Amino acid sequence: MINYKHLQYFHAVATVGSVARAAEQLHVSPQAISTQLQVLEDQLGEELLRKKGRGLALTEAGKTVLRYADQIFSLGNELEQAVRRGVFTETETLRVGLCDVIAKTMAFRLLQPARDAGLAMHLVCREGRFADLMDDLSAHRLDLLISDQGLPPGGAVRGHSHLLGSSTVTVVAHRDVCRRWDGPFPQRLKGAPFLMPGEDAALHSQLKAWLEAHGLRPIVVGEFDDGALLGSFAGAGAGFMVAPTVLAESLCVQYGLEQVGVIDSIVEQIYAVTVERRVHHPALQRILERAHKAFGQAPP
Repeated sequence: MINYKHLQYFHAVATVGSVARAAEQLHVSPQAISTQLQVLEDQLGEELLRKKGRGLALTEAGKTVLRYADQIFSLGNELEQAVRRGVFTETETLRVGLCDVIAKTMAFRLLQPARDAGLAMHLVCREGRFADLMDDLSAHRLDLLISDQGLPPGGAVRGHSHLLGSSTVTVVAHRDVCRRWDGPFPQRLKGAPFLMPGEDAALHSQLKAWLEAHGLRPIVVGEFDDGALLGSFAGAGAGFMVAPTVLAESLCVQYGLEQVGVIDSIVEQIYAVTVERRVHHPALQRILERAHKAFGQAPP
């Protein structure tokens, strides 16, 4: 049988790319890790790591072992948390990371299917920046990351992006702003106060390019990483902002805004990022299967 400790050492080396860094992380000697890696390779009958420059690279066999190791340690982490919490029933725990830029209304819609288990569902939500949440996901401190961007191809972090849905965007603003800067859309945005999503948002560059292409050049009075804070400033009359069209009506009610116009050429996409391609977590399966309802779209 495969030794759990051997697999842990391999996983650490494969994740950080060197024996020395893995040894620092695990507080053991590099010699101890090298010895255990050799034992694991001998046991499996396959070379798992090869030298590449100053570091190590995975062989094809190593990539396969790493995929299984990711799932094993994810389950191990769930087991440890369940025992520590004294949960010995069929309670489901789903740990979700939410990027700041995701509208809270959309996040709520997407996560609702996880609540089908009722009181047997334990939902843990963490909010932050994409890079920070990806670190937690790769370390198996999260089961799922909901983001406005998928993983870039060939990136250092291993994971899988599942497209949940997409929507055009709608320009909205407080009625006082709409009355002061009236006229046809989108020309009315020229020289008007505008609230931009932060630079980390995938929408930021698309919106900036669209404004420049139409020669509008509004006055950017603020940039916000947090979508809720952006909505609050728009509700206070600070300027125009954009919102996913699928959420525009509900956000207008929530913040006291009015719809100004739809930008059909900009499409905002929402992804679920996981560490494994095949999803086994029942709550996560429900989220993926019913995401279309959150966007008002037909099932795939």
